[in-house]
Amino acid sequence: MGATVRSSPEVQIAVPKSNIIIHENWNARTVKNDISLIKIPSVSYSSRIRPVNLPAISNSYSNYVGTTAVASGWGLISDSASKVTNNLQYAYVPVVANSVCSRVYGSSVVTSTNICISTAGGISTCRGDSGGPLVDTSSNVQIGLTSFGAAAGCAKGYPAAFTRVTSYVDWIKSKTGISA
Repeated sequence: MGATVRSSPEVQIAVPKSNIIIHENWNARTVKNDISLIKIPSVSYSSRIRPVNLPAISNSYSNYVGTTAVASGWGLISDSASKVTNNLQYAYVPVVANSVCSRVYGSSVVTSTNICISTAGGISTCRGDSGGPLVDTSSNVQIGLTSFGAAAGCAKGYPAAFTRVTSYVDWIKSKTGISA
């Protein structure tokens, strides 16, 4: 935890499998309910380790279109990369309407439980970034979790889709007791 270089964590924690909660209706074929929780032991917060802010239940109807968000992860840095990066990568990206994603992936794949970003200029998440955060820069609230992108490649300019956190606030509360 707290690392921007994969090999230099500020705190290293082993998490037993029993502390991983995968959504009971997760479907890998349809990419529905693409969300899991990891219960970690108590840690001391620092400038590099901070809690994530969940969206308030009152934001469940917000589509976040036009919001600037930051996506981050340890995945591939290009379509030609052969291994994941050692340095945490991040990009500021605009949230777009789900209809933009639906035109590429179809409305049966992109649903109200997704949130999408524009990847203009090839700036996007990529393989290996799955599960990483999408955070609204104006509120520091996590609004998404990296879910899927185009099979053609991450730098082709196709939109990328995330799991919409507001769709799962009740589920998160039911599994953890935590609410925004």
